[in-house]
Amino acid sequence: MKSLLTLAALLLAASATRSHAAAEDPIIAPGAKVEKLAGGFKFTEGATCDPKGNVFFVDQPNNRIHQWSTDGKLATFMDPANRANGMCFDKAGTLFVCADEKNELWAVAPDGKVKILAGKFDGKLLNGPNDVFAHPSGALYFTDPYYQRPWWGHTNMPQPAQQVYRLSADGQQLVKLTEDLKQPNGIVGTPDGKRLFVADIGARRTWVYDIQPDGTLTNKRLFCELGSDGMTLDTEGNIYLTGKGVIVFDKTGFRVAQIDVPENWTANVCFGGADRQTLFITASTGLYSVRTKFKGANPGK
Repeated sequence: MKSLLTLAALLLAASATRSHAAAEDPIIAPGAKVEKLAGGFKFTEGATCDPKGNVFFVDQPNNRIHQWSTDGKLATFMDPANRANGMCFDKAGTLFVCADEKNELWAVAPDGKVKILAGKFDGKLLNGPNDVFAHPSGALYFTDPYYQRPWWGHTNMPQPAQQVYRLSADGQQLVKLTEDLKQPNGIVGTPDGKRLFVADIGARRTWVYDIQPDGTLTNKRLFCELGSDGMTLDTEGNIYLTGKGVIVFDKTGFRVAQIDVPENWTANVCFGGADRQTLFITASTGLYSVRTKFKGANPGK
């Protein structure tokens, strides 16, 4: 009888261990919770991380770019900020900004000096660069949806369609890469520069492409049936989409986690901090963070 009771106890303990393992969050670090770091903004967007781990984000209606430092201090980096929207850093510390006020793409040097990289295609204004990915080659991939802004003088879409563009590393060639998207928004590539994820928020789909040596996109395929505002990748290949909280998919496109955020809309995400193992979330009126099990994959996303 004693041996039977011992066996039953062992089976019960094993079952409890399996249940605990099954309940453990696959993304959030043990014991970690979503924390609000700062609030009082009107609409936060554009989360990105510089080479030191400082996180930059925008408050677009208030026309500012803010910085959250690795030591937990909030500062204003640029004011006014040309209605900055999506942003991303490269390894050298250049900040690329989708500058919505005049439908432009900017490069901002570490000293704050601004260079306009693009603003027109085929002689017409871009619709409004929204999010950008810095490819390891130095080329920039960006989405160009149309969202009517109160600060524009025009009320019609300048370009015939809302698509994805590539600006060459030397800044001399701006090429439209896609023809069949509805309203692309979030964009991110793999750190090896071989694949590009594009969230078509208008079609409620996220697609993945192969990036060819010449920079063109091929082999378009469905990654998941969910669009996204902004997004990022971790070192395990998990992709973090935004909208209602943060929705995480593994590298096969299987949904593995939901990170709830107490705001109406989550616009963007990036990994930051000195070790790049904290997920920073721009969500409506606030900036949030949560410690994760994995580090961010890209330097500035």
